[in-house]
Amino acid sequence: MSALATSATDVAWTTDEMRVAGSLLRVRKGGAGDPVLVLHHEIGSPERLPFYDALARRFTVYVPSHPGYDGSERPGWMRNVRDVAVTYQALIAALNLSKVSVIGLGFGGWIAAEMATMAPRGLHRVVLVGAMGIKPAQSDILDEALVSYIDYVRAGFEKQEAFDQVFGAEPPTPLLEQWDLNREMTFRIAWKPYMYNPTLPHLLAGVKSPSLVVWGRRDRIVPLECGEAYARALPQSRLAVIEDAGHFIDMEQPEALAKLVIEFAAQP
Repeated sequence: MSALATSATDVAWTTDEMRVAGSLLRVRKGGAGDPVLVLHHEIGSPERLPFYDALARRFTVYVPSHPGYDGSERPGWMRNVRDVAVTYQALIAALNLSKVSVIGLGFGGWIAAEMATMAPRGLHRVVLVGAMGIKPAQSDILDEALVSYIDYVRAGFEKQEAFDQVFGAEPPTPLLEQWDLNREMTFRIAWKPYMYNPTLPHLLAGVKSPSLVVWGRRDRIVPLECGEAYARALPQSRLAVIEDAGHFIDMEQPEALAKLVIEFAAQP
């Protein structure tokens, strides 16, 4: 068991519901310090992760469930990822947060990138981890519609043992059902074009917030070339590649990711 996992119980977390943009968002909160908003993957997120706990020992961490995912209401009007990004800008305003950093994981990384383009100087730090949002030139983002939701999640891990540790060798039926519901919402807001915004690379050039782009060397869902494209498009950015990791770096290599993120986001 990792050092992060063994000390997870020292962080207290609360769960609240907040009405934002007309619908209820489920928001987890833990820790103390400067605010950090963590945006989860399109599969949703477990209640507790060693990665979240590590961040909460240095920051006040907010982990909302995306609209339509994991217990948050599904707004009937929401049709694209920029709608989600605007909703999270409203959440930041409702929480009255300042000097906030945004950490986006996979699909959440796309949302975070959209947020950064909306307020070029509004975020303290931006961290994009295996982010969707940019169309790869040489390959493709893995299409969830072509595989089962179980096989899709398995594809996000470099090692099968890491999947088993997080979700179990045979994930329980309620979790499988939630993955399916989350996938429905993903198809609604990110289907055509699938998992990218053709205008995003052009808008990223205006972002003034320092940015860290992190990728797993063995990412089979979003190819590394997308990380290289993000690093080129963002004016103040650098790319860090984590070895022995797939797409879900936050679950497979939490220590390595937390170290990178904390060092970067804690800068004045």
